[in-house]
Amino acid sequence: MSATGAGTLADVSGYVQSWDIATGVDGPGTRFVAFLAGCQLRCLYCQNPETWTHRGAELVDAETLLSRIDRYRRFIAVSGGGVTLSGGEPLMQPPFVEAVFTGCAERGLHTALDTAGPPRGDVPESLLDLVDLVLLDIKTWGADRYRALTGGGDLEQTLRFARRLGERGQTTWLRYVVVPGHNDDPEAVEGVAGFAASLGCVERVDVLPMHRLATAKYEALGLSYPVADLAPPDDDTVARVRATFTAHGLTAV
Repeated sequence: MSATGAGTLADVSGYVQSWDIATGVDGPGTRFVAFLAGCQLRCLYCQNPETWTHRGAELVDAETLLSRIDRYRRFIAVSGGGVTLSGGEPLMQPPFVEAVFTGCAERGLHTALDTAGPPRGDVPESLLDLVDLVLLDIKTWGADRYRALTGGGDLEQTLRFARRLGERGQTTWLRYVVVPGHNDDPEAVEGVAGFAASLGCVERVDVLPMHRLATAKYEALGLSYPVADLAPPDDDTVARVRATFTAHGLTAV
């Protein structure tokens, strides 16, 4: 029986755009990273526009995805890694996320959820209980600024979810992608840093410079890349942003 209520893991399906074996900012160690399809946001700097919709995605049941994970199970376990569900926005498919993480728990695999928060409603406690690490993306501060950067996203929904993580004491790594002219000013950074420090569950902050490596993806999809002509932040800007988080008592890398 699955933690999703009834039936087996083979009864719960979701849309998966792609998967990869990766190390870096997807959680500790070597990770099996599955990119789920569907996202409510249209961030100006998005690196995975192919995950916005279900177009081209594969509909698979949780047991099938877990069987793929099993091929790399020993490899990722030895490295201290695990499984990360990314996107898109994984919390657009909560039953599938819960089913996959149920299987991971049965296998003793570390789980990480890469999210900007649920697009609507709430997230079941049973799902969060299966998550070892939340990779939380807070993109900027201020409702108007957030809407402009994300194509209409609701910052308060993300902050509400973050507060819940804090109340649960859920281990969280915050992600802050520095986008020049959009969220690199002191007001935006101070806002996010102060909020993150208030949660009490943020173990570290990944300050990541925006890049334009997805240019070819946008061209292939026939989409205009909003930041195609925007230069990535310089080293001094990234260092200043990290220093702001550090000044609030957070570990920024």
